Amino acid sequence: MTFKEYKGLDLTETGREILDRWKRNHAFEKSLELREGAPSFIFFEGPPSANGMPGIHHVMARSIKDAICRYKTQTGYQVRRRAGWDTHGLPVELGVEKKLGITKADIGTKVTVEEYNATCRREVMKYTKEWVTLTERIGYWVDMEDPYITYDNRYIETLWYLLKDIYKKGLLYKGYTIQPYSPTDGTGLSSHELNQPGCYRDVSDTTATVQFEVIKDGVSQPLYGTYVFPVQFLAWTTTPWTLPSNTALCVGPEIEYVRVLSLNPYTGDPAIYVLAKDLVNTWFNPKGENVPLETYQKGDKVVPWKLLNGSFKGSELVGIRYRQLIPWFKPDGDAFRVIAGDYVTTSEGTGIVHIAPTFGADDKRVAAAAGIGAIMPLDKAGNPQAQVDRQGRFMRLEDMDPAYAATVDASYAPYSGRYVKAGYKKYFEKEDEEGTLDIDLCVMMKANGRAFKVQKHVHSYPHSWRTDLPVLYYPLDSWFIKASAVKDQMVALNKEIVWKPASTGTGRFGQWLENIQDWNLPGTLRRD
Repeated sequence: MTFKEYKGLDLTETGREILDRWKRNHAFEKSLELREGAPSFIFFEGPPSANGMPGIHHVMARSIKDAICRYKTQTGYQVRRRAGWDTHGLPVELGVEKKLGITKADIGTKVTVEEYNATCRREVMKYTKEWVTLTERIGYWVDMEDPYITYDNRYIETLWYLLKDIYKKGLLYKGYTIQPYSPTDGTGLSSHELNQPGCYRDVSDTTATVQFEVIKDGVSQPLYGTYVFPVQFLAWTTTPWTLPSNTALCVGPEIEYVRVLSLNPYTGDPAIYVLAKDLVNTWFNPKGENVPLETYQKGDKVVPWKLLNGSFKGSELVGIRYRQLIPWFKPDGDAFRVIAGDYVTTSEGTGIVHIAPTFGADDKRVAAAAGIGAIMPLDKAGNPQAQVDRQGRFMRLEDMDPAYAATVDASYAPYSGRYVKAGYKKYFEKEDEEGTLDIDLCVMMKANGRAFKVQKHVHSYPHSWRTDLPVLYYPLDSWFIKASAVKDQMVALNKEIVWKPASTGTGRFGQWLENIQDWNLPGTLRRD
């Protein structure tokens, strides 16, 4: 074999000549013909998305793929290399909705389903020509004449076949879990999506430390002692909009709790406050300690307080009942009592955690273990739903079962249909907020003596990487693949893979398998 001698270095011209020669001689096709009957090395490209332009990172990844496939060909394998197009839904859908000036709620009204789907199909393959050009220019050998396309019915039916096979093995089930949900995306989000750079952002939210009034009975009597003042549990939350769904308070079994005699900073009413001993100075100004309560005048910056004798382990508080904080709805089952949880700490807050089982995975877990119900209004079909609907609004009275709506306290009406996070109203209704819901709820609680302290707090909160708007933790019916049932088999198979570098297989990927959870199938299974 002879090779051409080059007099100078012109990479552009050299590359063009080699590509032209490969095309004239059908080099890729012949590499397959010459290996007919040889062992197969299967390669389906991890598909790119043609709704966006290719970038340098695609060149780098494809160079690695191409090198491996060429190596396997040279070592005697027939390597059929099939290209693919990932026509994944949400990024395309959101782009189309922006282009058409609609939201998902408008599909079927402002535009037909057929028009919407047709626009999506055009947009999803928008940059196919640019991708084909790049593929040829970098000398990447892959069959682009017969690619697999994820919106093609052949691909879709394959997935349905696999799901059916998983179901027949008893590994597919329907469950109810608290999941990160994006109202503006209209879907739940995976942990991978939430862990993308920039999804968690520092935001300044209105937070509330609120008073839960203890019901005086034989169980709670030790908290009252000889005093006639009401006893109040203090609990802090960064999401005041979840307070109407509160059904329990959670304490750490081994945490030490104390009683503080003081005054409500907004109303001046005296009360005995219960909170973790380690956090007393966080909520009560040391300058006010042992100052006589009667010297206080409404508006004074320093509020008098006194630490009462005795303390209680969290386990001693379990079972004490309290009055519903915001009595708009009736709970489904037992509610409004103190329960124990192993995740409660004294690193922040009051050492007492407000529990809303519909809006937190830990909340749901400890509530279920203690037999605590949730607040679930009934929709028009009579199905229980979380108080917040899929657009991120307090459930509207007109969307409730009429008989159920008649039982809702009249004071709920001004809050019906209010968006729980800033930005949702502008997204869905193209209107600015008239004041955030959290602030209005806190103003209401200040007025009725339920708020102990309202303040701004900077904390990290997840946002949708597609719309840049906040995510909610939300109760969803979902289908799950019981990956945990085959964990041992997957761990064993992983050890047979030759990982480069080996630390990937034993480290990140291997540890993920060791701690694998049942896989939540995102979105709703449907045949469109």
